[in-house]
Amino acid sequence: MVRVLAGSIYATTLRVLTGARVPFVVGGAFALKYYAGLTRGTKDLDVFLRERDLRRALRALERAHFTTSRTFPHWLAKAFLGEHFVDFIFSSANGLCPVDDNWFKTAPRIRLFDVDTRLCPIEEVIWTKSFVMERDRFDGADIAHLIVTRGHKIDWKRLLSRYGKNWRILYGHLVFFSFVFPHDRHMVPAWIMNELAERMRKERLDEDVPVCQGTLLSREQYLVDVKERGYADARIAPWGRIPAEHVRLWTHAIGNEK
Repeated sequence: MVRVLAGSIYATTLRVLTGARVPFVVGGAFALKYYAGLTRGTKDLDVFLRERDLRRALRALERAHFTTSRTFPHWLAKAFLGEHFVDFIFSSANGLCPVDDNWFKTAPRIRLFDVDTRLCPIEEVIWTKSFVMERDRFDGADIAHLIVTRGHKIDWKRLLSRYGKNWRILYGHLVFFSFVFPHDRHMVPAWIMNELAERMRKERLDEDVPVCQGTLLSREQYLVDVKERGYADARIAPWGRIPAEHVRLWTHAIGNEK
């Protein structure tokens, strides 16, 4: 009964957004199922959209009797109906992965809850998941499964371009993949491993101020470094994109989210 109700609410969400002509893609457990064949229980529906479309999406759902909240102003809003909710994601918690026009250019079309919709591109799934390294959640296994099942279809140049100066994160996951699935190392093109290895060989220390980039991976595990050990927080200007007050809100919510 509960599952049917949740599915009905998710279907209503997709229909409302489609009817309101709000561009969006679906991610989360549904993307993992589509790309990697991983079946995972989910407590919500993850909808990715551009921030400029967020208000229109929430208003459309409010007219459909949902209650909405911009839960964390720098990346996440929610819509509730009864005990179920939908996550509206317009960036990442670390501020590095905003939803932009490129999320929609290669998004595959699928039918979900009997509604025609689009799915988050696999490159964006990997990009956003690669920064999730909390003590109680590490998405490296998801990335390894995405590569072992879909490596031959990944646009590796597009994926690499997503990381910019943070390419070391991708390199780390690719090395991790080569350990997990040694028989399938060929799923990662040799050229990208060679290029990233060469970047590592040529890199030099060019950061004068001690900065901790661990906060881009975990909002909790590196707080001791920025609070007590004199490191600058890479999420905050001039290094990052998140206003300091939003970082404080995100930190204060640790352990308190629904």
